[in-house]
Amino acid sequence: MNTPQEPISSGFSRASTTVDIIKGVNLVGKVAIVTGGYSGLGLETARTLASAGARVIVPARNVERARKAINDVGGGMEVQPMDLTNPDSIDNFARDFIETGLPLHLLINNAGIMALPELTRDTQGNELQFSTNHLGHFRLTLQLWPALKRAGGARVVSVSSAGHRFSPVVFDDINFVHRDYDAFKAYGQSKTANILFAVGLDRRGKDYDIHAFALHPGGIAGTNLGTHVGVEMLKKTGFIDANGRPVVDLARDLKSISQGAATHVWCAVSPQLKGKGGVFCADADITSVLSDSDSPNLATEDRTNRGTGVQAYAIDPNAADKLWRKSEELTGVSIPC
Repeated sequence: MNTPQEPISSGFSRASTTVDIIKGVNLVGKVAIVTGGYSGLGLETARTLASAGARVIVPARNVERARKAINDVGGGMEVQPMDLTNPDSIDNFARDFIETGLPLHLLINNAGIMALPELTRDTQGNELQFSTNHLGHFRLTLQLWPALKRAGGARVVSVSSAGHRFSPVVFDDINFVHRDYDAFKAYGQSKTANILFAVGLDRRGKDYDIHAFALHPGGIAGTNLGTHVGVEMLKKTGFIDANGRPVVDLARDLKSISQGAATHVWCAVSPQLKGKGGVFCADADITSVLSDSDSPNLATEDRTNRGTGVQAYAIDPNAADKLWRKSEELTGVSIPC
């Protein structure tokens, strides 16, 4: 039976932090991989998992930069080279990990880019936000499948966003060949894909006790994700103040980094989610499904007390299967037999 897309009264809230979530959790003997684990929410997630005893591996395009960032917060994590937009780089990273014989208990697909101002493609011709945020993680997860099976109980966490409301996956023109490019629609499409991937992955992994979750972390200005949005837009929407400092305002879903990463960690380790999966989470709980009247204009709407639920199109199992087949076609990768 599929896990219902409805809150479970977890006892946590929008104000909860990674410290609250990890309290009493022992991850000694567990292995985790956190993409983008050297900055922002990814770094906080990786640091928190390591603090509970997990062996944490952070793949990074710029290894030296990643090592410096990790050392600045006390170290305790390993950095390995990998570029999410380069299939050979992903395959090499995954092959090296598989050859260690280690199980993979936690895979946190956190890395992402947002709102590129101009249409940009990867070397295979795919729109770069869809490529980085979804296709790279699809390829990585499937290449790591033997290690996830080996864990005897693994979780894959797909970091999405309330921004999935900007757009469903436009299957007829994912790569903006026949339609005008829109930075936020491209971002929204990739974030919807993150959720659909969790739905499809959970169904395919259940027989091996592999479960998948997608999540919205909240609005967090103190990360690199908003690099292309611009300072003026961040000020206009209230993410930063007049002096450029990140704003924390829980009524508007604006969080600190520790609050933002709390749902990452909850999805990865919470015993409340044992045997569950294929759902979208926020504020360290499973969310409800949004009504059709909920506004998709997240860049300009009043965020006060805005719901953090999920659009029905992002958890549609038929759309999840369609995305899975399309992703196999675009990457040439499928679950190993």
